[in-house]
Amino acid sequence: MQPKMKTGSDALVQNTLELDALLAGSRALVEVELNSLLPPSGAAPEKVHQAIRWSVFAGGKRFRPALLLAIGQAFGAQINQLIRTACAFEMIHTYSLIHDDLPAMDDDELRRGRPTCHVRFDEATAILAGDALQTLAFQSIANDDRLDAETRITLISELARASATPDGMVAGQALDMEAEARQTNGAQLQEIHRLKTGALIVGAARCGAIIGAADKYELEAVTAYGSHLGLLFQITDDLLDITASAEELGKTPGKDVQSSKATYPALYGIDESREKAVKAHRAACAALEQLHRRTEVLHRIVDFILHRTG
Repeated sequence: MQPKMKTGSDALVQNTLELDALLAGSRALVEVELNSLLPPSGAAPEKVHQAIRWSVFAGGKRFRPALLLAIGQAFGAQINQLIRTACAFEMIHTYSLIHDDLPAMDDDELRRGRPTCHVRFDEATAILAGDALQTLAFQSIANDDRLDAETRITLISELARASATPDGMVAGQALDMEAEARQTNGAQLQEIHRLKTGALIVGAARCGAIIGAADKYELEAVTAYGSHLGLLFQITDDLLDITASAEELGKTPGKDVQSSKATYPALYGIDESREKAVKAHRAACAALEQLHRRTEVLHRIVDFILHRTG
């Protein structure tokens, strides 16, 4: 008897299950390393360190470090060469979430299914926890003696560029806040999300390739992949804010609409936003075709983001 052919939905389920296992494995590795890199909660000042750990170990898929690990391994790098830079990206991401949730920013009370840092502790402690995580991220790379000094300098530069201004996450957050007070067109919206969400995803992708000694042309392909993946991530995030529940999101749904945020559904509607997500998915897959490497996992990551539910 011939084996039953898998339908498209069967293949998607199988790919999702396989990627879930890979994400769980990378998440476990990252969390062990994060635990060793972060100050213990009992160390002075205790309240700040408790707030750091409350936020870092609140859950989440650890997508950015998982992406860095996957790309680094595709280029032949070892886990022990990648893990601290992967943790650095998670620290930067978590600091950004702590600060985004503050009353002066998005004023949110729920993150990853539990009270945000400033609600659980207080505003001043949340600010300090975010500040500490930002600097600990750079220390994590600077002190990584498993990488040579030149590579560490390059990685620190990449992380700084992805995080700050004028081409990184902070610039995107500033533009996002400015957009709440005015009408935003498609080009402006794409620029906001290229910086706010895409820059850190591109940076993680590039750093994995850099540790894996990618050449100039491979790095260009990885950069394109990360850019399209970042756009896809943001479009699906915008859609989920409308279509998912608080339990699925782990945060308050509908906040984008309440805050008059510039989003893809607000500008294009749900159906056209979904079409743009599919186009970004195709573009990311096309970028992978330029790499003569094992990219199966990287393809699964794109599929996962397109079909994610939380």
